[in-house]
Amino acid sequence: MTRDYPSHPFIAASIAVFRDGKVLLASRRHPPHENVYTLPGGVVETGERLEEAALRELMEEVGVIAHKPSFIAPVEVIERDADGRAKRHMVIMAHVALWKSGEPRTGPEAQDVRWVDLEELDLLSTTPGLREILLKANGVINDAPDVC
Repeated sequence: MTRDYPSHPFIAASIAVFRDGKVLLASRRHPPHENVYTLPGGVVETGERLEEAALRELMEEVGVIAHKPSFIAPVEVIERDADGRAKRHMVIMAHVALWKSGEPRTGPEAQDVRWVDLEELDLLSTTPGLREILLKANGVINDAPDVC
């Protein structure tokens, strides 16, 4: 099924992984949002739980393993064409987790990966709404590090 002009929204999962006070971001290699930093993530497969999808995508995209994932918030992405039709519609279920193992690497989907201080966000081109999601994620990490 094509992701352009879908008959229904796609459900995806993303994950903000923290290590030593920094969060892992990846820039996308392909549209949409190529060359823009965001959280690793992707489409949820049939029969897969949201947190399983987030952890799987993290490993597949950047080679990192995280633990203690916790749901943060949904992020709705709707891109419209010139006629106002929904060209893309994704509902991304954002999670937060702690780094467990693996050093981030690039791959077919991620052209760059880096650990970022939240203060550095303004220096990067990021997906819309990323700052708000990361502030919520950071709050979860700081308020209940054993839960996350």
